[in-house]
Amino acid sequence: MRLRNLSFSLLTILALPATATTSTNVCDLPDFQHTLAANTEKLDARAVWLDRSSIKWPGAAARGNFKLYRSANGQIVAKLGDQVRGASGSLTLVQVNAPPPSRFKYLADGPVLALAPHELNQVPALYADQLVLVQESADGKVIAATRVQIAGALDDQYRKAEGATLGATVGPAGTKFGLWAPTANQVSLCLYDSGDGRATAQRRMKRDDTSGVWTLTDRVKLSGKYYRYAVDVIADGAGLVRNLVTDPYSVSLTTDSKRSYIADLASPKLKPKGWNAVAPPATVKTQTDMMVYELHVRDFSINDKTVAPAKRGKYTAFGETSSNGMRHLKALANAGLTDIHLLPVYDIGSIPERDCAVPTPTGAPDSDAQQALVRKSAHTDCFNWGYDPFHYNAPEGSYASDPADGARRIIEFREMVMNLHRAGLRVGMDVVYNHTYRAGQDEKSVLDRIVPGYYHRLNAAGAIEQSTCCDNTATENRMMGKLMVDSAELWAREYKIDSFRFDLMGHQPRAVMEQLQARVNKAAGRHVNLIGEGWNFGEVENGARFVQASQLSLNGSGIGTFSDRARDHVRGGSASDSGETMIREQGYVNGLVYDPNALGAGRPAQDLLKSADMVRVGLAGTIRSYPLATYRDSVQTLEQIDYNGQPAGYASEPGETVNYVENHDNQTLYDMNVFKLPVGTNTAERARVHMLAAAINAFSQGVAYFHAGIDTLRSKSLDRNSFNSGDWFNRIDWSYQDNYFGTGLPPVDDNAKDYVLMKTLLANPALKPAPADIAFARDAFRDLLRIRASSSLFRLRSAADIRERLRFLNTGSRQVPTVIAARIDGEGYADAGFKAVTYLINVDKAEHTLAAPEMKGRQLRLHPVHVSPQAADKRAAAATYDSASGTFTVPARTAVVFVE
Repeated sequence: MRLRNLSFSLLTILALPATATTSTNVCDLPDFQHTLAANTEKLDARAVWLDRSSIKWPGAAARGNFKLYRSANGQIVAKLGDQVRGASGSLTLVQVNAPPPSRFKYLADGPVLALAPHELNQVPALYADQLVLVQESADGKVIAATRVQIAGALDDQYRKAEGATLGATVGPAGTKFGLWAPTANQVSLCLYDSGDGRATAQRRMKRDDTSGVWTLTDRVKLSGKYYRYAVDVIADGAGLVRNLVTDPYSVSLTTDSKRSYIADLASPKLKPKGWNAVAPPATVKTQTDMMVYELHVRDFSINDKTVAPAKRGKYTAFGETSSNGMRHLKALANAGLTDIHLLPVYDIGSIPERDCAVPTPTGAPDSDAQQALVRKSAHTDCFNWGYDPFHYNAPEGSYASDPADGARRIIEFREMVMNLHRAGLRVGMDVVYNHTYRAGQDEKSVLDRIVPGYYHRLNAAGAIEQSTCCDNTATENRMMGKLMVDSAELWAREYKIDSFRFDLMGHQPRAVMEQLQARVNKAAGRHVNLIGEGWNFGEVENGARFVQASQLSLNGSGIGTFSDRARDHVRGGSASDSGETMIREQGYVNGLVYDPNALGAGRPAQDLLKSADMVRVGLAGTIRSYPLATYRDSVQTLEQIDYNGQPAGYASEPGETVNYVENHDNQTLYDMNVFKLPVGTNTAERARVHMLAAAINAFSQGVAYFHAGIDTLRSKSLDRNSFNSGDWFNRIDWSYQDNYFGTGLPPVDDNAKDYVLMKTLLANPALKPAPADIAFARDAFRDLLRIRASSSLFRLRSAADIRERLRFLNTGSRQVPTVIAARIDGEGYADAGFKAVTYLINVDKAEHTLAAPEMKGRQLRLHPVHVSPQAADKRAAAATYDSASGTFTVPARTAVVFVE
């Protein structure tokens, strides 16, 4: 996503001074921003408040005089070579020899400037003014000028705000409103009886000078009413503006988030019948017990004809207990799945909540007509993944039956959670606290229009960092960190959320994540599982600003991160590959060395050996301390094995690793195998290869994470980024007749460079699976869940357990590289179910016999799932073990488990 340029319709309100509060006309003005005193001059913010008394100006020369100019109505103009104009006063700063706090270690060299002690009492009053730091010559001419990044000062000045109750709170004494807006010179509350009617009242709020929080208490319980704030602030490039803005702590909203909704979440009126009594299934005793299915609310039911039309794509679809989709989820739960993780369900900025478009594409399998129609309505249709946070604490309205009614989305969200719990599934949320949908003075910007320049992470020039694709938030700042923690706590307490998946969690400080863990546990009265993307990149990379919640920095925290180690080697290549590289870079399950495709020939045997070892890294939970006998005939701990310049093993405990081979990002596993398997591979074999990848995931220590549709060979017609590709490219068929491969070229934006390759593949009917192939994958996947659920040995609880009990067979330079084999000792282990389990995964298209002398004399039998009359994979039942020699025979492309 990118910030779009907006042309604001600015109204200069001459008859309404900035202090006026009595008229409701302000609340009913048509525009979201009104200029009270214009100043279109824009300045970088290259200086940084270190605390409330000192400023660092990176890159500035240590000469001349330094003054901090102020203007209550934002009229300062500071032109080079001229004297400052439009200021109402100034403070002189002196250079000091003091190192900045560790929080600001990333700042470049430059002078540190301090206010005189006797001027510190003026500081709080400065924050509501336009502030410009100027370096002047002796005759008062501007040498350099800059705004000052304000977070350090506000965090120092208003520590008390961290304990404040913010938002609209309904209690026995009435309704209390709290808004943190320390830089505002006035805040008024606008009240409305409905989501679209005229205001019934405008009331001035009172500022607490010790916290910067504006409050108002109404003795009436205002549940069911709507509100927003009129906030007068200085905005760079606009001047003094009055922003009509919703509450960052909104718990619900009206259509398209125009107004905040007042709700007493404890009221029986907002609770579906049975809500207080329902509890999450007790299926997860420790984090490694989690078996997760990642699901999008709209994807789940929009294509399901067994759901009532009015409920398709809605929260209420999860209450259709006899629908194909709910029968599918219940079957997964019965097989052992523990968690549904919902893609974002907070208020989303990019989905119209009323009259959204529903395109109906048609075309040939390799046509570009489908994507052209989808792209035409991409910004007005009903679909988006939802990584566009607008209000973090409110349920998304497009999934509600009536987005205009602030109560419906609350009730129906709770109904969804309750229905999933009753189906035997815990509920997790995908949360995106690392960025906002919009910033600055954009209409859909909330945080920046209340405290400009505070909530987002800024670069050296004061612009918002966008390494996460959008406007990065700064959770290292106290009140943004508080918002994240308060938000997660609300979801855990009020909606019984069992786990959270954090998008780009490496952009959060570890310390804040640990604080969040404690708070959600307390709110829920039980442990709430936290997992997330621990990727290390951007302006925070390698701890540049703080200790990150990243793969390499969360050891011992118990918070899980997604592992790319086995993922990339199972699939082949990396997520960023394109062109012929996608084909050439085969993976462990789709032919590397042993079954080369048209571009994959000539790879050295060592590549396959190395890849097999990296798959073992994943199977061992990516544990730092696990000793592996490598293909080089040396024993190395996993942290000693190189993975693109990082340790292959990075986790301290298995609960800190999330294993996956497919999720919403990038191509689906089926689509990636279309690129990588030899074109002549038939669809029955493609389904087997697909399930080999799922088996590796199911047998890996740590959290098992699966993308919805992995069990139905889900295709997105080769789309590498379906975030805004509409229902058409994101469909799932719970009737198991189609996987939607060959439904047109995917959207040009992220795929055009590969159209030449894609057209040939999409037009090939031999690559589209038959219903029988889909049925095989569906049933084989459930068998894998049953096997994992049958024994805690696939879910070992500690690194010590893994070191002591997991032993790989067939390792070293003389191994059969296409067969992974391991034994896990269950003697005396709680819930093991067996004395031991031994699994073998043969990815080759040929049968293999594997001699394992260390297994001689053992009494092994096939896992009960394999010998069941309902077993999906009949090949597995043909696997054999000879006790006298310790020899296994494993059919081609088969994963099999023996038990003792």
